[in-house]
Amino acid sequence: MKPREKKGMTLTDHSITVEQVKLLIREGEGLTVEFKERYTPRIDEDIVAFPNAKGGTLLLGVRDQGIVVGERLTNDLKAKITSLARNCKPSIATELSQVGEVVAVVVAEGTEKPYSCASGYYRRLDGTTQKMSHDELRIMFAENTPLPFEEKTVKGFTFDDVSKAKIRAFTKEAAIRIGSTAVPDFLRSLKVADETRVKNAGILFFAKDVYDHLHQAQMTLLAFKGTDRLHIYDRRDVRDDLLTQFNEAVGFLQNT
Repeated sequence: MKPREKKGMTLTDHSITVEQVKLLIREGEGLTVEFKERYTPRIDEDIVAFPNAKGGTLLLGVRDQGIVVGERLTNDLKAKITSLARNCKPSIATELSQVGEVVAVVVAEGTEKPYSCASGYYRRLDGTTQKMSHDELRIMFAENTPLPFEEKTVKGFTFDDVSKAKIRAFTKEAAIRIGSTAVPDFLRSLKVADETRVKNAGILFFAKDVYDHLHQAQMTLLAFKGTDRLHIYDRRDVRDDLLTQFNEAVGFLQNT
């Protein structure tokens, strides 16, 4: 989990203290804080509501009014809470700790929203956990649909990192003419760039140094004697654009 901002303080893994818990209790329930007098299986609603929002802390052993009644983090209770979190979809990681008289359940903001528990999808609204409506759920799904790899971008890569020579090689292979079309406009026409950034698909085809930006963009070609794949008699490592990799592979096969 990454550090989380909590009402003027930062909580990191395994760092929540008695003083921080007292501060949370004094300030009361809110978007990232929920009190429960005792454990019930229904806390899974709060466990999914936190990652669906900004993350948060569930304090067991505290009444709604901020009165501490106490709760003990026994092995049995730890197993129950962990099981609830694992049975959420997707599964949720929780940080459990005994802090003074209360049990703190810390949940980070999720990276795979939306999350659901046995009774549905929940979110935090101010200081309450509420079941999400159909429209809210639809919007969250739309906002958090993971991008495919080729649609993602690499930080720091700009249009200046694009090779015009590779564009010429590509257009020659594709038998198309682009004349004096500017590099950004050409890439946008292929839908491998937007107004400001080049997508991974564009990097794989046209970067001056593909491997420098995408280390996984490499291919190893091996030729073996016999069928047991033990004796390698030729090898070629290719760390370049996709068209070059294709041509290198074809040439390797032809010369083997």
